[in-house]
Amino acid sequence: MFDKFFGKFSKDIGVDLGTVNTLVYVKDKGIVINEPSVVAINVRTEQILSVGKEAREMVGKTPAHISISRPLSHGIIADFEVTEKMLRYFIDKVHEESFTFVPRPRVVIGAPLEITEVERKAIEDATLAAGGREVFIVESPMAAAIGARMPIEEAVGNFIVDIGGGTTEIATVSLGGVVTWKSIQIAGEEMNKNIIHYARDVFNVLIGERHAEKIKIQAGSALPPKEPITYAMRGRDLITGLPKEVPITDGEIREALARSMNTIIESIKATLEMTPPELIVDIHERGMLLTGGGALLRGIDRVIAQATGIPVRIADDPLSCVVIGMGILLDNANLLHEVAVPSSRERE
Repeated sequence: MFDKFFGKFSKDIGVDLGTVNTLVYVKDKGIVINEPSVVAINVRTEQILSVGKEAREMVGKTPAHISISRPLSHGIIADFEVTEKMLRYFIDKVHEESFTFVPRPRVVIGAPLEITEVERKAIEDATLAAGGREVFIVESPMAAAIGARMPIEEAVGNFIVDIGGGTTEIATVSLGGVVTWKSIQIAGEEMNKNIIHYARDVFNVLIGERHAEKIKIQAGSALPPKEPITYAMRGRDLITGLPKEVPITDGEIREALARSMNTIIESIKATLEMTPPELIVDIHERGMLLTGGGALLRGIDRVIAQATGIPVRIADDPLSCVVIGMGILLDNANLLHEVAVPSSRERE
């Protein structure tokens, strides 16, 4: 009874707790927070200095007493305490304009497909400790499919590829559940590392992660673009130790990304091979959907379509599909209870 009473006044939220970015959706308001999953900590006092964009600006620029923490690795919690503090910061930010006595929110939060019960419990515990009243964990590809308005409750095959920051989640969804799936730790961050290694091995230049990401966004592609792209790559010369600028072409970036792209494509094929024939027919007719930041790589849809022989489309808002799906679930209690992962607390 009290839960129903508090539910009328609480600001229920959906959280896409990503390796690279965390998005927060508030019921009746939409997406209110889109911040990097980065925390700056003073190691002398254990004090949180900044969270999100401000902390990300400090990456690679901090003195010895400031540590930059990325508390999530490949979609799972790597540092429980820092994750809890980051979630508390975001929940408090949502409620900062509210009255003093606002009930704690219900929280719908995403998790990768390949997650252990211990890792799932860590997400629940961190969310409750950060201020959540009740926690519902939903698999990220399922939330992305709901956010993209795919008919997941119907008896048809829905094929989704969510290329995030830390993981690529591939799933066939039908009748409100995941039928076949594959989760790999090759995604946006690994592509950045590919460019860093390529710059070091080919050009003898050491570049940072943020610069590698800029190169990927500005000049990266999976297929040759209509007009050649050249980007000025800046870093430290490994021979002289001095600053150096060299041009890198879109072709060289494709060469750097080739291994990651091939792994993603082979994983998509492997998931299709495991999918029941009746659902394969649906997928061949309906095509597959790409979501996540990796879907924004130029030409990635055409490369996957050529490799699989299946039509591929990119979601209208690939970066926000997961958190929008959680927002839809906040308004649909029946569907939420159907797709939510069983709570570890219930098992206890």
